[in-house]
Amino acid sequence: MYTQSITRSHRTAFFLAIDCSGSMAEPIHFRGGCKAKSEVVATIANELLFELIERARRSDGVRDYYDIAVLGYHGDDEVTPLLADRAAMHTVCELAAMEPRIRTELLEYRLPDGGISLREIPTPCWVEPRAEGQTPMCEALRRIRDLAAEWVLRPENAESFPPVVFNITDGEATDCDGEELRTVAEQIRSLATADGNVLLVNIHIATAADMRPLLFPEPSEEHYANRYASLLYDCSSTMPEPFHAAIRELKGAGALPPFRGLGFNASAAELVSALNIGSISVKTE
Repeated sequence: MYTQSITRSHRTAFFLAIDCSGSMAEPIHFRGGCKAKSEVVATIANELLFELIERARRSDGVRDYYDIAVLGYHGDDEVTPLLADRAAMHTVCELAAMEPRIRTELLEYRLPDGGISLREIPTPCWVEPRAEGQTPMCEALRRIRDLAAEWVLRPENAESFPPVVFNITDGEATDCDGEELRTVAEQIRSLATADGNVLLVNIHIATAADMRPLLFPEPSEEHYANRYASLLYDCSSTMPEPFHAAIRELKGAGALPPFRGLGFNASAAELVSALNIGSISVKTE
């Protein structure tokens, strides 16, 4: 299980559900400065999309290795595609063919003599930051469930590596109770190809400076002293063996599986690590 490499005949899919509620306007530390969570998440999501395109790039161009969906949830049960043409899903080739807005980012580099140099880096932006309204997470996961169910039922995807779903949030769902969220999460995790079940990774962005982060928790960390962390733990997938080495590299060599696909009170850097583990650990040929 979870051994199928990604090829053009055995594709996979990545789903991003991004919290765009009003609290995402709050600041968070990011790369030596402070930015709104919505800006940080948009930046990191754009970097992930760029990385997925580059992983699919070969000498003959970008190969059709996977489908990608990026949905934002906000307002009053509003779930909207965040890519420019507002379609729910795209192939990686379609994504690469888009013409995203190019943003120039100033990055600091330390010189050998200890000085600081600023370099302008052009960055493609497929996803724009947004922060308004409530947190209809359950509705977003229902939408993801339906898209993922349609994807795994296609005959050409029957033996493919199962899709990976990332839910990035900074707060609790406002459109359901805990049991409803568990139910929808279980419906997502029960979807499967012949190679395994769909993986659901929940990443909660840091909101409390006095609360330690929880990253890909082991069973001994299940009873983390936070009610909402426990709920997201229940809603997250157990990570299969192909991800273990990268998780140990993040947590330390002494970490022992099974690991849950959860980041709670995660910093921006830890959000990047979680997304990388969930996407780049999948073998592409």
